[in-house]
Amino acid sequence: MVRFDGVTKRYGDLTVLDGLSLDIMPGEMVSIIGPSGSGKTTVLRVLMTLEPINEGVIYIDGRPLTHMPGKGGLVPASERHLRRMRSEIGMCFQHFNLFPHMTALENCVEGPIYSLGLPKAEARARAVDLLELVGLADKMNHYPMQLSGGQQQRVAIARALAMRPRVLLFDEVTSALDPEVIGEVTQVIRTLVSEHNLTMLMVTHQMGFARDISDRVCFFSAGRIEEQGPPREFFTNPQRDRTRQFLRAVKEAL
Repeated sequence: MVRFDGVTKRYGDLTVLDGLSLDIMPGEMVSIIGPSGSGKTTVLRVLMTLEPINEGVIYIDGRPLTHMPGKGGLVPASERHLRRMRSEIGMCFQHFNLFPHMTALENCVEGPIYSLGLPKAEARARAVDLLELVGLADKMNHYPMQLSGGQQQRVAIARALAMRPRVLLFDEVTSALDPEVIGEVTQVIRTLVSEHNLTMLMVTHQMGFARDISDRVCFFSAGRIEEQGPPREFFTNPQRDRTRQFLRAVKEAL
């Protein structure tokens, strides 16, 4: 469903992603872990086309995302092409990014109406269903400031799902939350994993969450995948020294 083919991203002289090649299968849940500055969040930002890449190509379901067919091969994508392809992808941010002047319901209705051209009644019905899915049926008419952090994050997930993405990205969605409300957000993501055929890519510092929910864990270091594998194997028998060093440091910090 998602393919990074030799993707490099630089900021001046700093290489943040270094020739990244990664395939993510349809319906797969992949967690990305690693130290700060390893390129984790940049993976999501270039996939969401929030940042251009310098080299390589990103594909969604076999179609180029960052490029498009041109004379003699692929050329950098136009803004029109990016908008069309971007509709396949949804993203949930660490700090929610809800519209503060809109209710939970209005936050979920806005995108489908103005970006997808959905009739208002259909968009509203979709939003109601999704807010019920994330356990907020009784909070639809509340504004973000009237909601807890966990509730706001669940609205953000419902809003992303309202656009009917095929790929859903999570950027540290639990790190801005108090420990006692992390569980309510992780339960929603577990429901999505078990009941919906979504391909998901998640950047997280929550090792237990990554272990419990992922099909595969990728450990990033210096802009590259240092090691990857199924969670049970990855966390119990890491093969690379850098991976073992990172996991020891995380365990000692707890």
